[in-house]
Amino acid sequence: MCPVRVGRSVYGATMQRVTGIGGFFFRARDPAGLAAWYEANLGIPSMDTKWSWTQQAGPTVFAPFPTDTDYFGGLEQQTMLNFRVDDLDAMLEQLRAAGATVDDEVSEAGYGRFGHAVDPEGNRFELWQPADVPER
Repeated sequence: MCPVRVGRSVYGATMQRVTGIGGFFFRARDPAGLAAWYEANLGIPSMDTKWSWTQQAGPTVFAPFPTDTDYFGGLEQQTMLNFRVDDLDAMLEQLRAAGATVDDEVSEAGYGRFGHAVDPEGNRFELWQPADVPER
């Protein structure tokens, strides 16, 4: 089990915290092709087009899952990206029209609606349309 220290470091000083996710880096068989797919289908600029992607402010979830979860798709997939969207139904339809594999099931929770799709290299990703829930 991982040791937990909240608010203070081992030495008693206030703990430094990260301020957000600065990037997500992953392996791909065809990096340029996959970057172009994400740009064309999700609007995420590639590093060839623009050095960085400025996101709309909003919540970010950081959540370890059990090693045997099937939520990410196959067990060989170690991570899953979750993208916030304004209109889940329109995004899922856009991906279907582009020939992407899109799950038919859309789930709902108190904090929003969720759908899933798969990129050309088989990586399952999640799309989240947040509900209007006040932050804690």
